[in-house]
Amino acid sequence: MQWPCRESLWGDRLDLAREAHAEVARTICEYEPVTMIANPDSVAEVSIMCGSGVAAFPLEHDDSWVRDTGPTFLLNRAGALAGVDWSFNGWGGLEATYDKDAAVAEALLKHLGIPRYATGLVTEGGAFHTDGEGTLLAVEGSIINPNRNPNLSKAEIERLLLAYTGCRKLIWLPHGLSNDETGGNVDNVACFVSPGQVVAATCDDETSPDYAALRANLEVLKNTADAAGREIQVVELPLAERVTDAERGPLPTSYVSFYIANGAVIAPSFDDPKDDLAYETLEKLFPDRQVVQVRALDIVIGGGGIHGITQQQPKGGGTD
Repeated sequence: MQWPCRESLWGDRLDLAREAHAEVARTICEYEPVTMIANPDSVAEVSIMCGSGVAAFPLEHDDSWVRDTGPTFLLNRAGALAGVDWSFNGWGGLEATYDKDAAVAEALLKHLGIPRYATGLVTEGGAFHTDGEGTLLAVEGSIINPNRNPNLSKAEIERLLLAYTGCRKLIWLPHGLSNDETGGNVDNVACFVSPGQVVAATCDDETSPDYAALRANLEVLKNTADAAGREIQVVELPLAERVTDAERGPLPTSYVSFYIANGAVIAPSFDDPKDDLAYETLEKLFPDRQVVQVRALDIVIGGGGIHGITQQQPKGGGTD
């Protein structure tokens, strides 16, 4: 994880954002080790707010969205670990300064002693999901976009994504959330639960611009086979009721932006009537994990969710 620090984004909510990130970190560390990347002058604050169970690693960065700025970890068949360092450009120029975040993946892999694959493809780790068996999910608009890769065709982008992740098939979804500042990263709309099974966001409000868009995503998922030729089982998970912030406008209150930990699923709650439905749905989807809901409104106010502020690192152990 990375400690939130961009004052221009969080404004007077920065302290609330830090409290929410600390709560997520403390919750995850009950199930697996957690390291919080912190600017050097914030290490003491991280240690105090997150507790002794969360390690603080001093490294300059611009903000907290490590899913997008950190490395995407890979395992080969022998269990050896490596990491992909995507080219990060501040979500297509959404942020004017992002040079520190763009350097996080390389610095972290060097610190960990993990081989690095550098790529010129501009994307973020939250722009795709994998089933771990050769299939990727991605939203077209957040990668096939002039603000990311103006000189690459869809076919070229697909080839690079598959090559760097070791996958064999990419399923393109047509839409992200309408209020997602990233351009619609997939981690707010669809996620593999297991090979052949996807949980997908839906919208109950027929007047919302997300209603038809998310139905279109469902049609793609239900009519596309995965890399192994399996028909995909789709489980629908409705968005929370629309929450509108006076400064940010409608917020991306998606229950799909959860983190899968060892033995647990750390899921968002929004003080919404659908919180219970989301809990029950995830509990059925992950019978071997404990579902733990963490209040996430103070995170999504910054533009992302629990998935976006976390990045899993496999243990690895192979040598080839």
